[in-house]
Amino acid sequence: MFLNTIKPTKGSTKTAKRVGRGIGSGYGKTCGRGHKGQKSRSGGQTKIGFEGGQMPLQRRLPKVGFNSAKKRLTSEIRLSELHLVNTDIITIQALIDADLVPIFTKRVKVILSGEVNSAVKLKGIVVTTGAKKAIETAGGSIEV
Repeated sequence: MFLNTIKPTKGSTKTAKRVGRGIGSGYGKTCGRGHKGQKSRSGGQTKIGFEGGQMPLQRRLPKVGFNSAKKRLTSEIRLSELHLVNTDIITIQALIDADLVPIFTKRVKVILSGEVNSAVKLKGIVVTTGAKKAIETAGGSIEV
C-alpha cells in the first residue's frame, strides 16, 4: 500500500454540485434555487420558528411552570455533616458560620444520609423522620 493509492471507499463521497456552469449541467442560470422569492436570494433564510409574520407557535402557547422564590432560601444538610459544626446548639446561623449552607438561607432541613455519632442539639431546624430517629437514638434533641 502506497500513499498515492489511498482512496475513499466507493460510494462514500459524492462529487460537488457545480452550480452556474451552463444549461447542460442542470444547475445553470438560477443554480437550482428557482425563480425569485426569499429563498432564491443570498442570505435569504429565516430564523427557526418563523411563520411568515404569523404569531409563532412558541409565543401563542401559554407560559407553563412556576419557579418558587422560597426555593433559593431553603437548604438541605446531611446527618453526617452535623459534626462539622463546633457549637453546642446547632442553629441556622451556626451552619452558615461553618460554611455548610449559603448565607441567604432561611430554612434548613436535615436529611438521613450517613450517621451521627455524638449527641447533637438542633434548634429551629426541620428534620426528616428518619433523621429525627437517628438523632434521638444518638442521644440528641430537636427544638422546633
